[in-house]
Amino acid sequence: MVDILVVGGGIAGLSVAGRLSKSANVILLEAEENLGHHSSSRSAAAFIEDYGNDVIREFNSASKSFLSKDGVDVLSPRGSVILGKKNEKHLFKEQCTSFAHHEISVSDARKLIEIINNKSVKYAGYKEDIYDIDTDKLLQHFTKDIKANGSEIHTNCRVIAADFKDGKWQIKTDSKTFICDVIVNAAGAWVDELALKCGIKPLGFLPLKRSMARVPAPDDSGSHKSWPMAFGLNESFYAKPDAGEMIVSPSEETKSFPHDAYANEEDLAKGIFSFEEVVNFSVKRITSSWAGLRTFAPDRTLVIGFDSNIPSFFWLAGQGGYGFQTSAAASKMASEIILGERSSFGQLQKRVSPDRFK
Repeated sequence: MVDILVVGGGIAGLSVAGRLSKSANVILLEAEENLGHHSSSRSAAAFIEDYGNDVIREFNSASKSFLSKDGVDVLSPRGSVILGKKNEKHLFKEQCTSFAHHEISVSDARKLIEIINNKSVKYAGYKEDIYDIDTDKLLQHFTKDIKANGSEIHTNCRVIAADFKDGKWQIKTDSKTFICDVIVNAAGAWVDELALKCGIKPLGFLPLKRSMARVPAPDDSGSHKSWPMAFGLNESFYAKPDAGEMIVSPSEETKSFPHDAYANEEDLAKGIFSFEEVVNFSVKRITSSWAGLRTFAPDRTLVIGFDSNIPSFFWLAGQGGYGFQTSAAASKMASEIILGERSSFGQLQKRVSPDRFK
């Protein structure tokens, strides 16, 4: 018997289990052998405060202090450059404003990223306060909290069926059965599948695939390591230094289904082509590639709260591509609701409630 059972070993599940474990007996279940196996291990690992819709941005801002040196210290400076080509002036200015970048000259942009092609790039915008996230450190922080507080993590433990009876959940997995008071659905792309197993109406979450390629660095000098993240307009691509090389993404959103996603050559080629259009650099080979599922609610906003029909079933879902950068605030809100504590978030809590889908 356990107070709270959390399903999902990505950043959402680990962060809420870590917080809850300070006040309750918690068990976390992960279907895969390793924690963070799916989207959490395939993140661009960037903190961009002005990214996502208005609600997401509030969660970003509310998470920043916890993630910074005042908290777990997982942020390091990166910066960001938006690049626009000829005939893209209007769109460039619009997106500079939207993502809070200030316009700089192309020559100044080239001081930041030496390989920018000044023949194809006519507009550039810069934002300093964008950061890399040490995602491994953040995952480990919450994992250590869970274990230090006497709660448990079970990997290779997939939920097969669930039954709610006499105020208790009986959760059958492929290895054992658990009984709990509250189940937290933090199953990423599988949140609707888990809801069905629990007899709960799905909310219509949609997994969208996004791919990434790791490519050799433009030179051996190492100067690229300090380059800011680079974006094409309308997110035609993004690129950033990573592990001594560069990662390039086509930023695609391909409708998908819950599975162990992988990149295909056509998507990667589109992203690399868009990247090569604005730089003096030709990608000769891909050293590795992968894809992740960014799972969104129908309104592309987080879902945090008890189900309206069975109030012992809790949704922590729809992180989309913002899981790491919203995790501190999202897990705090979720734990406050579950534990019946006074909310720190006011009206924001109502805006992410699953009641909006009634």
